[in-house]
Amino acid sequence: MLSPEALKKIDHAIAKYPAEQKQSAVMAALAVAQDEKGWLSPEVMQFVANYLQMPPIAVEEVATFYGMFDTAPVGKFKLTVCTNLPCALSRGDHAADYLKQKLGIDFNETTADGLFTLKEGECMGACGDAPVMLVNNKRMCSFMSDEKLDALIAELKAADRGEKA
Repeated sequence: MLSPEALKKIDHAIAKYPAEQKQSAVMAALAVAQDEKGWLSPEVMQFVANYLQMPPIAVEEVATFYGMFDTAPVGKFKLTVCTNLPCALSRGDHAADYLKQKLGIDFNETTADGLFTLKEGECMGACGDAPVMLVNNKRMCSFMSDEKLDALIAELKAADRGEKA
């Protein structure tokens, strides 16, 4: 189900815990699985549960609790905009609305071309850089004005085409 490279990363995470507590690596295992598969299907969560020797429901509880995990397919670029109060007071809501209009989608929707999914996020711990957003849970973007949002979308579209922005 997962590549040998992915299993090696999961094994590295498991090694950080006592042998009888390998289930403690569940978040790391889910992150690796999602990076490889794009989202966490029921089959992928079952595989992770078996690999970590834990009940499948426990894996599903983690996957559905944390907003960084996707239990349904998402676009190639998942854009998560912080709309928590500090970001909202610093135009986070405007950034979200601007992206909704620009991409023609709402929160939890994906563009018709499968490139972008828009998500609403909770505090990302960068209130001084508001409004902030994450791209694919990995890249933090700060001070997201309309111009910076336009540039980001252009950059991601160019990356999808294998070009430089």
